[in-house]
Amino acid sequence: MQPVVFAGMAALIGVITLQIVSRVFFTAVGWTEEVARFLLVWITFLAATLAFQRGRHIAVTFVVDALPLRLRQLARIAAVLVALGFMVALVVIGHRYMQVQSFQKSASLRLSMTYVYAVIPLSAAIMAWYALVDLLELLIQGPDAARDDDKGGSGTAEEPLP
Repeated sequence: MQPVVFAGMAALIGVITLQIVSRVFFTAVGWTEEVARFLLVWITFLAATLAFQRGRHIAVTFVVDALPLRLRQLARIAAVLVALGFMVALVVIGHRYMQVQSFQKSASLRLSMTYVYAVIPLSAAIMAWYALVDLLELLIQGPDAARDDDKGGSGTAEEPLP
């Protein structure tokens, strides 16, 4: 996932640079604004997926951390179940939204908006998978297996963020 986000950022920088250079020195390239917007949408959702995998989303855990071990595990299971439910709902809603917008074409590229909105159910499905992995780790290995007190995230993380 990280290489895809990196490539998207590099492409976004390239497209915005082309947009600036073409506006200053030549005639503006019309499709650059649209491509930059679509890349930003995809990067946002895919980077959110990467952050979810690594447990880097904002969480206030001082109340849960103060609970006894068994209650802490139940609270974490409940939180993961809520996140999993939200992600499943987002997959369904995102897929419906893709279908509703399928007739619409982008202004410059004439690209079907289905491809732009496809990132919503895709990223939600990936995050749901990571939530399911976290849930199984909590259920099988106990409260301290899936999350340490000083680091969060799925056991599927490739490497920690700097």
